[in-house]
Amino acid sequence: MSAVVDPGSARPGRIVGLVLIGIAVLAAILGILTLIDGGNGGEQGQPTNQPSQPGSPPSGAPSSGVPTSGAPTSGAPTSGTPTNPPPAQPPASQPPPATAAPPAPAPANPRSVPVRVYNNSTITGLANEAANDFRADGWNVVEVGNYNQGTIPTSTAYFTPGTDEEAAAKELGGKFNLRVEPRFPGIISSSPGVIVIVTKDYGGK
Repeated sequence: MSAVVDPGSARPGRIVGLVLIGIAVLAAILGILTLIDGGNGGEQGQPTNQPSQPGSPPSGAPSSGVPTSGAPTSGAPTSGTPTNPPPAQPPASQPPPATAAPPAPAPANPRSVPVRVYNNSTITGLANEAANDFRADGWNVVEVGNYNQGTIPTSTAYFTPGTDEEAAAKELGGKFNLRVEPRFPGIISSSPGVIVIVTKDYGGK
């Protein structure tokens, strides 16, 4: 004898089965959507709306024109050597060093100049007396004699201009009260040296 199934008792079981099948389908759909969203997120990387770093301009903000502390802006010279240094200037010409003038030659000792003494008076030995006075003072007397080619008005020391005789005659005349003059024509060709012609007015120092 076959069992009779109550149709009313089988209907709740079918409803429960359909609900479970629907839940499984929804779960599968949600899993597929999750996989799709996860794949897109991996390709996009970091989100675009990140907080800006301190000191750096926000993304998309216009540049203020002031270079940051990093690399210099394009086209601006670096802080080192200029890219286009100015041409080197030629060194300024230096004046030649001053050449020291050679020292002036030491003047000759006037007392080394020869002195020739002549008597033009009637006093015997007057030329020798004068010559001895000159030698005692350090003068170089080389000749003593008489001068009888004319009358000399006063005792005089004669010199050849432009020679050491001039300085010697002036110094000798100053010491012995002699007049000092250039040689006159009568003695111009005589031997070199100061020519002293003494007369009766000679008194020594």
